Amino acid sequence: MKILITGGAGYIGSILVPLLLEKGHEVTVVDNFFYNQNSLLDVCSNPKLAVVRGDARDKKLLSSLIRGQDFIIPLACLVGAPLCDKFPEEASAINLDAIKMILKLRSPRQKIIFPNTNSGYGTGKAGIYCTEESPLRPISLYGRLKAEAEKILLQSKNVITFRLATVFGISPRMRLDLLVNDFVYRAVNDGYIVLFEADFKRNYIHVRDVARAFIHCIDNFEKMKNEPYNVGLSSANLSKRELCEEIKKQVPRFTFVVSEIGKDPDQRNYIVSNEKIEKTGFKPKISLKMGISELIKGYQIIRRNEFANI
Repeated sequence: MKILITGGAGYIGSILVPLLLEKGHEVTVVDNFFYNQNSLLDVCSNPKLAVVRGDARDKKLLSSLIRGQDFIIPLACLVGAPLCDKFPEEASAINLDAIKMILKLRSPRQKIIFPNTNSGYGTGKAGIYCTEESPLRPISLYGRLKAEAEKILLQSKNVITFRLATVFGISPRMRLDLLVNDFVYRAVNDGYIVLFEADFKRNYIHVRDVARAFIHCIDNFEKMKNEPYNVGLSSANLSKRELCEEIKKQVPRFTFVVSEIGKDPDQRNYIVSNEKIEKTGFKPKISLKMGISELIKGYQIIRRNEFANI
């Protein structure tokens, strides 16, 4: 297969691209390398990889690259509520307008796999699992843009969308601003954290399992197409407090205290069912416990808080 990935040198892409190359796919990556990352250097020797330094909003560039591709995976995105609030015009252009452009440029036969966020579920109801039938009620600009992009993609056909849980784990283009990654970093380096909205729950998924989910959908596209899928660890619908307790099991000196002051910009508080994608044969392989252990080791290498989106 020939696969075009925008933002392919990012946190997810730098894990996904090597896996796709291992599977024998031809991969073209478009990335502006905004974070000065060198995350794909280890696969540049692979003749099936093409890397283009460019902007996912560049219509002329994308038009030339989309021709002949079997799959398009638009990973280019301003990720997270804080970053989108800081740069709202850029967020709209990259997270939504660029997706509309891809839809206009692609042929009907070309397939798209798009990563949405399950933060679009907003504030859920206690004890009630969010399924793909649950309404999306995003609160943040980030959530609203991703939900709108998903809506127009599913209307266009030949598309699969993911509603990703909060991703964690080590990646060559590391991010420390993601919740698990951040909390483990603080546990290892500071030894403490102050929690707000400590009992707000969300779901989690390892970055390598996200990459595996993309490959699963490529391999099973015809039976999965034109549907959204929650992608997360069914064993990890946890509150912030419960997450800290899991971290403390591996970092005993870690102390966390609860504050009544503070508020998440996207107000996500829900539990998620991942049964739909699991019924297609996909199951995550990396537990939260394994991911925490991996991060602890990684933070013996990473000493500076330079790996974030804001």
